[in-house]
Amino acid sequence: MNSEELACYLEATDSTFKPWLLAQLRLKKLEERRADIPSEEYACELADIHQSVMNLGEWWRDREDEVF
Repeated sequence: MNSEELACYLEATDSTFKPWLLAQLRLKKLEERRADIPSEEYACELADIHQSVMNLGEWWRDREDEVF
């Protein structure tokens, strides 16, 4: 699945508010650009995505049925 297909899926399933899926979309877009950007930029953007995911914490605890 490429980033366009993933974006369409997120829109079709009304999942654009789910931050973990948006992080997955960012990761897919970065993966697609990897060959076209310097390795330092890739590493920086990857670290930013990682930090975004880490910032989510465990907000989902006791809400698994509602959000997954």
